[in-house]
Amino acid sequence: MRGLTLSTILASGAALLMGAGALAADLSQQKPIEIRVDLGKAGSDEQRFYPDKLTLETGKLYRLVLHNPSNSAHYFFSSDLAAKVWTRKAQVMDEAGSSRKAIAEIKGLTREIEVYPGGTAEWWFVPVAAGTITDVICTIKEKDGKTHAEHGMRASVVIN
Repeated sequence: MRGLTLSTILASGAALLMGAGALAADLSQQKPIEIRVDLGKAGSDEQRFYPDKLTLETGKLYRLVLHNPSNSAHYFFSSDLAAKVWTRKAQVMDEAGSSRKAIAEIKGLTREIEVYPGGTAEWWFVPVAAGTITDVICTIKEKDGKTHAEHGMRASVVIN
């Protein structure tokens, strides 16, 4: 290319990168979008996730608050969701509500979180791939040999 010097090319490249950087989100500065899912219901043996349908967007930071108000332990399990998100951290909380504090933090791939009765855990993640996920289940088995998922404890997630 005639008339272009190396410094002009480098300056143009730097301007393009700066422009792209301005458009790209700094994930460390994003305020998380909080979504709460109750694992069961207080005073009920009904095995359900509330809500059981979630819609997320790629590139946004989410804080999925998993609270178990029931009298049974429950899992929030999904291999497909784990494959479509980047996990920033998972936290064990000391209590539910606005005064909750983290008492443990887990890093790395997360595909299953068990929440004990009355407990709360938080999963911080960013969806990185779009798709529909239908394998969100609770794998705990009941005395009848069926899992909570077989009793209806299932959820779906759509990532746009």
